[in-house]
Amino acid sequence: MKRFIILLLLSAFLSATDEVRAADAAGNDSLGGRPARIEKGHFLPMKRRIDREINKIKSVYKGEVMIGLTASYGTIKADDTEMMLILDDINLKGSMATIKPFVGYAYRDNNVVGLRFGYENIDGELGNIALDLGEQNDLSFSMDGMSMSSSSYSWSIFHRSYMGLDQKGRIGFFAEWELMARTGTMTFSYMNGDEKKYSHSRNTGFKLNFNPGMAVYIFPNVCTTVSFGLGGLYYNRIDQSDETGEHTGRRTKSGLRLKFNIADINIGMVVHLWNKKKN
Repeated sequence: MKRFIILLLLSAFLSATDEVRAADAAGNDSLGGRPARIEKGHFLPMKRRIDREINKIKSVYKGEVMIGLTASYGTIKADDTEMMLILDDINLKGSMATIKPFVGYAYRDNNVVGLRFGYENIDGELGNIALDLGEQNDLSFSMDGMSMSSSSYSWSIFHRSYMGLDQKGRIGFFAEWELMARTGTMTFSYMNGDEKKYSHSRNTGFKLNFNPGMAVYIFPNVCTTVSFGLGGLYYNRIDQSDETGEHTGRRTKSGLRLKFNIADINIGMVVHLWNKKKN
């Protein structure tokens, strides 16, 4: 009896194998009866891939035009230095402001490409700073009368991918890649005895940044965004000159920098035009 069952199973297996080989020889898919169009080294066709439904919840609809503005502002101040053990008598103050208008187009649901223009201004002044390592080390000095001002302009193209969190698409995350070109000038001044000296520099750079963030719709076509920079690839070149305009030096720097930058947090407002959403 056992031999009969084993022979029966073996016969069924061989019969199924012959059918699969015959289907493959005829150029058909043995599972679904469809023509086998998959060749070695090719990806599966889109219609046969697994749909993980990442774009099921839509925050941005194909055909929309986005007009937005992001801005940031921060100050630096050190009036109280009682907890500093080495540095004392610090008189430091400064500010940094950025503004970045942009326009984007949704070429498909939850995917946007766009252009961005940016302006950044930094001002800082160090009225006084003193270093005292104690009498045993016999090292102390003080500096004063230093100031720095910088302004720069940037142009960039970006791509955003959105992922909605609720069924109505009112809250969502986005991941943004930005390719940016930047140019600007910086002036540094300091006291040399009773005479004030100046140093000028022109900065040129390119960056590939990753900027994730969150979008919250306060109205059907208006949303607020919060994004922050995590860095990326960069290249910078600085050309320095003295107060007479004579070139005094140049330095370049490039690399990969991935870290959270607290100075690169941007709050923005976005208006969606030509909304294709019907339901």
